[in-house]
Formats: sequence, C-alpha cells, structure tokens
Amino acid sequence: MPENGLLNKRTEFLEKIRDQALLRGWRMVTAESCTGGGVAKALTELEGSSLWFECGLVTYSNEMKQTLLLVQPSTLESYGAVSEQTVEEMASGALIQSGVELAVAISGIAGPGGGSEEKPVGTVWFAWAVAGRQVESACHLFKGNRISVREQAINIALEGLLHRLEST
Repeated sequence: MPENGLLNKRTEFLEKIRDQALLRGWRMVTAESCTGGGVAKALTELEGSSLWFECGLVTYSNEMKQTLLLVQPSTLESYGAVSEQTVEEMASGALIQSGVELAVAISGIAGPGGGSEEKPVGTVWFAWAVAGRQVESACHLFKGNRISVREQAINIALEGLLHRLEST
C-alpha cells in the first residue's frame, strides 16, 4: 500500500484521468509487465471506471507479449523485453487489440535481481499510444526495493495517461 502522500497524489491523478476520459469519450487499456497489473488496479479503484477503462493485460512472458500484444519476436530478440522498442510495440498492440483510444505499456526490472550493467534494477520503460498518433516512450531509473520501484512506475504511468488526455 502506498504511503498517504502517494495515495492522495494517486487519487488526484485517478479523478483527473476519469474526468478527462469521460469528457473525451475515451476508453483505455493497460499492457503491463513489471507492475503486474498495478496500473489497471489503480484505474479501477474509482466507481464507474467501466465507463472508460476497457481492460488490463499483464504479460510477463515474451510469448504472451507476442500473442496478446503483437510484439514481434525479432524485437524481443534484438532489444529484449525491457526496451523502448518492446514497450512501444506493447502499447501499439494493446491499442489495436482492444480498439480503444489510449494505451499505456510498462516493462522493467523491479528487482531485487535481474539487472545488468546496461539495464540495472530499477530500469523501467513506458510507452503511451493515442489512436491516430505516434507512440511516445520514456525510460526511468528508479531507486528503492521492488515494491518502491513498482509504485513509482505506477505513478509515472498514471501521470503519462493524464498528460495525454489533457494535451489531446
């Protein structure tokens, strides 16, 4: 459970996301790996979220990233699951598969193991896809334990969703 300050910030983001999605008549989808459905869980904590939230896909394995999100095997082989290229394909695939207007995708290394010199623990890639627009992505390096990395990643994903809703 996030600390009270983070919980209040998250609730504020959720209410703004809801209001902006309803204003535009948009629905959204999440494609998550390292956050394990945490963004979808956060989005569905508000009553009435079924009016604007379509679905959440948790795809930990590369096979499911390919099957459910249309990530190309060559992308995973060349760049790995934690990469700009993979999350952009995850976001695009989620948008295509769900037929909604807005998608967020997340893939990272929450730890405590699994990191490397090139991709240390705390490395998380994000991508946001808006129907009819170019996919946008960003990488963050978070500090802290597994729970902290995941919570920080959820907040960044929510911030990114709100930004796309407010700027479109």
